Amino acid sequence: MDKKNVNLRPKKSWYPLGLFKDAVLESVFLFYLGSTWQQLADIGECFDTASRIDEENEYSWSDEWTKTADRLCALGDACLKEDHHLTAGASYLRSSTYYRAALHRYPDPTNEQVKRLTLKVIKNYHTALTLLAVPFEVVSIPYMGTSLPGYFFRANKKKHRKAPVIIFHSGRDAWAEDNLWIAEYAVKRGYHCLLFDGPGQGKVIRLQGIPFRPDWENVISPVVDFLEQDREVDIKRSVLMGFSMGGFLAPRALTTEKRIKLCVANPGVLNWGESVFTSLNFLIPQLMPVFFAGDYDLFDEKMKAYMEENAFIKWGIIDEMWKHGTGKPSELLLKLQQYSNVDIVSNISCRTLVVDGTGEEFSRGQAQKLYDALVCPKDFILFTEEDTGYLHCQPGALSISYTRIFNWIDKYI
Repeated sequence: MDKKNVNLRPKKSWYPLGLFKDAVLESVFLFYLGSTWQQLADIGECFDTASRIDEENEYSWSDEWTKTADRLCALGDACLKEDHHLTAGASYLRSSTYYRAALHRYPDPTNEQVKRLTLKVIKNYHTALTLLAVPFEVVSIPYMGTSLPGYFFRANKKKHRKAPVIIFHSGRDAWAEDNLWIAEYAVKRGYHCLLFDGPGQGKVIRLQGIPFRPDWENVISPVVDFLEQDREVDIKRSVLMGFSMGGFLAPRALTTEKRIKLCVANPGVLNWGESVFTSLNFLIPQLMPVFFAGDYDLFDEKMKAYMEENAFIKWGIIDEMWKHGTGKPSELLLKLQQYSNVDIVSNISCRTLVVDGTGEEFSRGQAQKLYDALVCPKDFILFTEEDTGYLHCQPGALSISYTRIFNWIDKYI
């Protein structure tokens, strides 16, 4: 080997992994693979499942993750029958994750199988945390004549002293159950933590049929009302943390909700509608001018034809329409135009952490726009390829994500 040329080799990148042709499936797979850090999944189980998936079959993703989940659930049953509570709990916990993975890209969200798998997610998660002796409370947060489901993790506070609380929600695709690490590390640092699903998310859209809404303040204010009733919660030292699309929703809520002390937007998004339109312009540039011209019937007709030719676009549009409560692609895009904080971002007054990554795939440039528009005390964290957290919400790099975000919270709480 010529030692002079060793350093001339091009730098290899660990991502993409090269398992799927579909870049979104590749990203979703990494999300679940990264869950191994919080013991919600295991490496071999994830790779084995991926090896069985046929991308040409639109149900294959869901079917193969369901098979893995069923196998782990049966293992949990066998362990429990022999009184091996810890290994049963660990098996159920991973099983719950794989059922969520199966639902991540289910072709028909109205199919009864969606509700059946959702109930398995919940049952196995609750059973797992109980068997693993993780202190948690299942809570129902009063909301608009119904309730929002959540998990409350109580800090070991000092006697007669209230503790701060981290309020966490995800975005378009993840569930409260996917972010156990937030709660576990919050409790270790002396904070209470509430993980919950809001409209359009996780259990709420699948069991209650409640779609997303842009005015997220009407979601967060009832959550804060709920927490204020707990005598052990110091709501004056509360943190609202939103990941993915939650990086738009959380700041939106704080344009009017003033009881929150700190906000974490990961990644920060000023205009969610704009980020979606940018992606669509890249994916279907031939169709978007029809929408912008206002010919919505023609747009829907052309989109329907295109969806029959492109499985990814078909799934994406159907999934978005379902989660936003619309029946036509044009209605979806019109509704997404409401998801902008441009005119109200100056109303945010609490200290805000805006997170970004050099490899951000879904809302590129939005974090900087949010940071520049904020007039409140603010900070910016940029994850890079060097620290491995550069992708959307730091999949596969939760350790560095935890380090930098929680250190910031400790500093300003």
